[in-house]
Amino acid sequence: MNGREFSSGLKAGTSIAVGYFPIALTFGLLAKTTGLSLIEAVAMSIFVYAGAAQYISLSLITAGVAPAVIVLNTFIVNIRHFLMTAALNEKMQPDDRWKKALYAFGITDESFSVLATQKGNKLSTAFAVGVIVIAYGSWVIFTAIGHLIGANLPQFLQASMSIALYAMFVGLLVPSMRGNRKVVSLALIAGAVNSLFYFTEWLSTGWAIMVSTLASAIFIEWISRKGVAH
Repeated sequence: MNGREFSSGLKAGTSIAVGYFPIALTFGLLAKTTGLSLIEAVAMSIFVYAGAAQYISLSLITAGVAPAVIVLNTFIVNIRHFLMTAALNEKMQPDDRWKKALYAFGITDESFSVLATQKGNKLSTAFAVGVIVIAYGSWVIFTAIGHLIGANLPQFLQASMSIALYAMFVGLLVPSMRGNRKVVSLALIAGAVNSLFYFTEWLSTGWAIMVSTLASAIFIEWISRKGVAH
């Protein structure tokens, strides 16, 4: 592996590590208040490594949703990674498939943005690994630190932190809604469908979230395509 390219990747990924600090720290803290042990919280960051999906998993765990449904929800939330890695493959230098598989695991919205916006020739595997190593390492480490901080909070504060999970979702959603009618429509329709399932109790929490997410996405895409056709 080219050491210079790897170092350049580490440098390019530093901004991701800084950005992950508050998010991973909060995840670790919320994981503690949800009831996950330090090992469980860190293991989730090691093996799942998907911010939004991990936050959703915490809410589903709190609701007592079956593990299989949590895994299925995580898959649906992260299905966009198929498109990101396929697009990024065109920008990468040819290499062994097992190497591509390793750094593909580390692709997130942030690492994809850093790699996809690099100018010049095709990117080397060493550069991609450098970006991903510092991003991945920071996410796991800050998760552990957040959990340790949560463990030392007074019990009443730990109990109140459950509200922070919903605040985090709002914080992630609102910036995306600004000036984007499609995102606003998606959020409103998904919320309406999920509320219908919640109050009628037609579906359990996990299935309700999954079905409302898919239904709203399919409906909005159908409306968009219909509008383009006309």
